[in-house]
Amino acid sequence: MVIRRAEAADAEAIAAVHVRSWQAAYPGLMPQAYLDGLTPATRLPVWNRLLGESSPPRTEVLVAEADGSVVGFAAFGPGRDDDVDPASVAEISAIYLPAEVWGAGVGRRLMAAALDSLAAAGYEQATLWVVDGNMRARRFYERGGWRPDGAVQRDESDGFPLTEVRYRRVLRR
Repeated sequence: MVIRRAEAADAEAIAAVHVRSWQAAYPGLMPQAYLDGLTPATRLPVWNRLLGESSPPRTEVLVAEADGSVVGFAAFGPGRDDDVDPASVAEISAIYLPAEVWGAGVGRRLMAAALDSLAAAGYEQATLWVVDGNMRARRFYERGGWRPDGAVQRDESDGFPLTEVRYRRVLRR
C-alpha cells in the first residue's frame, strides 16, 4: 500500500470511495433513502473542485492506494471552526475507507500520514467532527489519541439532522 498526495485524476476514485464508505458506515444514522440515493457522480464535482484548488486555504488530500486502486482518503487543512485559531489548529475534514478494508490498518496509516503532514506544516493541534452515534469511528479516533473536547454541533446540511461531536488531539513534531 502506498499513501500519496491526491491528484486531480483521483477525483472519480475518491468520489466512489466516499459514497461506498458512507453507505457502509451510516445505516441507522442517516436516512436509508438518502444513503441509497448517493452516487459517485453526485460527489464528483466537490472532489474536482477540491483537488483543483491551488491557493490557500487549500484542503490537502491524501489517498491510500493498493494494487493501483484508491482504497481510502483523508482530507485536512486549517481549522474551520470559529473558536479555533486556524494558524495553530488544523482539521481533519474527512477520512473514509470502504468497508472491505476496515480493520486492515489502512485508516491508521492514512491518519498518521495526515497528522505528520499537519505537524510538519507547524500546526499544534488538530480537530475533527464525528457523527455522535458512529461508535466504530469514535473507537478508531480514541485508539489514535483523539478525545472529545466538549464541542457539539447539529448539522442539517444534507436535509436531516445529525449531531456531531468534536474530537481534538495534540500534534507531535
